[in-house]
Amino acid sequence: MNDAKRTLTSPVVHIGLASRPEDLLAFRTLNEEWITRFFTLEEADRRQLGDPEGQILAPGGRIFVAHLDARTVGCVALRPTGAGEFEVSKMAVSPEWRGLGIGRQLLTYTIEQARALGSSRLILGSSTKLESAVKLYERVGFRHLPAERLPPLAYSRADVFMELNL
Repeated sequence: MNDAKRTLTSPVVHIGLASRPEDLLAFRTLNEEWITRFFTLEEADRRQLGDPEGQILAPGGRIFVAHLDARTVGCVALRPTGAGEFEVSKMAVSPEWRGLGIGRQLLTYTIEQARALGSSRLILGSSTKLESAVKLYERVGFRHLPAERLPPLAYSRADVFMELNL
């Protein structure tokens, strides 16, 4: 880690809708990095990351990206799962920018956007291997619940299930 990064506690990032082809490429790259670091890419990952426009955006979802200067340093998706409900999915922060609050900024922005879309509930599946992510979800208000209270999630790695009522 360089000295300039050490002095940053929470860099100011610009978060908005993925609107450029390079945003969607960053969405794929950032997610493939963390997934292959801890797990293996599953079929649902390949479908969503290979065709985010068709798999996430066309059904009414959103992909948000965090930019620091001209660089995409984070991303997250909102996938519709039913009337008034979205799944928070594919949240990633570039390895060299983790631990500086970018994930929290992304998640807070995503919650605000879900509210603006009229969502009544957010759900997610995560993993006990991703302890810092689970703690972040808890800190912003997500609550644990049994898997059977969620629509089926397509990831075998998911062993933590959470919701946030809006």
